[in-house]
Order: sequence, then structure tokens, then C-alpha cells
Amino acid sequence: MAFNLKTKLWQTGALDWWGFIDGEDQYLGSREFPLPPEEGDEWIVRATGDIFKVIDGEIRKIGKGEPPRMHW
Repeated sequence: MAFNLKTKLWQTGALDWWGFIDGEDQYLGSREFPLPPEEGDEWIVRATGDIFKVIDGEIRKIGKGEPPRMHW
């Protein structure tokens, strides 16, 4: 998969997205991960509350928020 990003990305067999960010493996989410990721995209990972954004072709962790609640 080539998304023209500087960040190393991979997807597991469970369809979860991971990236190597700031020297660590970071969980980027599953369905909330934007496909294809483009400049300016921002998302919050439901499982962790981590907030990521694509800035200058690189995925960066920009904070932590309250994970959205799923109302079933």
C-alpha cells in the first residue's frame, strides 16, 4: 500500500491499522482510520482516545481526547 506518507504503516489480519510514530508502534484504529489518508485528515481512535492528524505527509499524534461512545 502506498499512500505517499512518510510514516511506516501496516494493517493486521484483524484489519487494525498501526504506525511507527515517534519511535513507537502506535495503534491508529480500524474503521476510524481514513482510507486513503490524506493531508489534513484527523481522527480519534475509539479504543484509546488518541487523536492523530496527517501533517506534512506524516501521521502525528496530536493529543488525547474522550473516546466517542457507541450507542447501540
